[in-house]
Amino acid sequence: MVPSTKERPLPFWGKVGARAPSPISSPLCLSLLEWTCLPGSQVTLGPGLACPLGNTGPLCSILVGRFGCRVTVMLGGALASLGMVTSSFCRTLSQLYLTAGFITGLGMCFSFQSSITVLGFYFSRHRALANALASVGVSLGITLWPLLSRYLLEDLGWRGTFLVFGGVFLHCCVCGAVLRPVATSTAPETTEGPPPPSKTPATGCLAACGRAIQRHLAFDILRHNAGYRVYTLGVMWMILGFPLPHVFLVPYAMWHGVDEHRAALLISIIGFSNIFLRPMAGLVAGRRDFAGHRKYLFSLAALLNGLTNLVCAASADFRVLVGYCLVYSVSMSGIGALLFQVLMDIVPMDRFSSALGLFTILESISILISPPLAGLLLDTTDNNFSYVFYMSSFFLISAALFMGGSFCALQKKERPDKQAKAEGAITEAASEQGLMAEDSCDSKKQLYTEVMYVTSV
Repeated sequence: MVPSTKERPLPFWGKVGARAPSPISSPLCLSLLEWTCLPGSQVTLGPGLACPLGNTGPLCSILVGRFGCRVTVMLGGALASLGMVTSSFCRTLSQLYLTAGFITGLGMCFSFQSSITVLGFYFSRHRALANALASVGVSLGITLWPLLSRYLLEDLGWRGTFLVFGGVFLHCCVCGAVLRPVATSTAPETTEGPPPPSKTPATGCLAACGRAIQRHLAFDILRHNAGYRVYTLGVMWMILGFPLPHVFLVPYAMWHGVDEHRAALLISIIGFSNIFLRPMAGLVAGRRDFAGHRKYLFSLAALLNGLTNLVCAASADFRVLVGYCLVYSVSMSGIGALLFQVLMDIVPMDRFSSALGLFTILESISILISPPLAGLLLDTTDNNFSYVFYMSSFFLISAALFMGGSFCALQKKERPDKQAKAEGAITEAASEQGLMAEDSCDSKKQLYTEVMYVTSV
């Protein structure tokens, strides 16, 4: 007789993985637990492979540079659909690791990263609003994906659900087909860019591999662009605490006696609120008054997000949690709307694809580390979820202070250099004008001496 999940307790890692952001939602993970009768840590490992979308970022940047964003989005949709469809025919868990985990995650990475890249080339003036509107799809997915999974599982089972999800992912090919091709070699508005890579040919295979790695992994940008270094390190540190409320909010509410359906409603409140708040955040960040201060707005949103988690840890009453979700959605919408916009402001657009690849790789490492780190904290504190929210607040607040202080220090450091360059340009222009005036005066004198007036014959 196959034991069900109700007869055996779901391990902690199963609870974490079942609520982790991936194409396989919590109802599907529980259904897989019933099918395999294995520990939750093993069942949720396969879907977890699809969570860090940036592990294949450099490969996506190579494809974008070689074939363009349209082809890469269509290829990603085909791979994601193929992974879901083949998952419905799997008979072992190792096969699910390959199909639902690796293949689907690879396709999602291709579609996601190339669509973000092409968005930066489409818009220059209203880029912040465009990023915010594009990220509304994340909020729709948070709201609708678990509900759709539960509905399909009741009628079709997990194999039929995988088939339907394969058809849904196939729509990415249609979305990629309507993308207008753009030239990724040139782009307007490049700021704080590193010196261009040397075009002198170097002999040897190692030198060629080194140039390819330096170009597609954006190590040259990381070395020369101080703003990119600060932003990448700050976001890595912030991601250690940012996804924790999504993972632990429902268990935290249920641990304090909130009904399961009311606890699940909290995540839907966050997703539904972001549908309207993210475009508003994009409108505010897209104003000309904030054009040079978006990185400070991002730091402020991270700071507000960390302070909000302290309120959640102080009380677990359902009305307090609803208010927490609404305030948390405001800061979350600011982070979601500005996450890639700030990167576009810091990095030249002709190198944005490579910089985004390295950025998402480092971000995915933090996403992988964060839930196990919180689980270790829960094990040492006898499942006291309040400490998880304290840990989330620590990472978010410290990251916000680090990014805000570092950007301010870099701006103060660059101000004297810009003034010196401006003064040098003024003096050079003045000297050139003086030389031109002298040349004109000499020419006038020379012309005056050559004139001869004849008064008599």
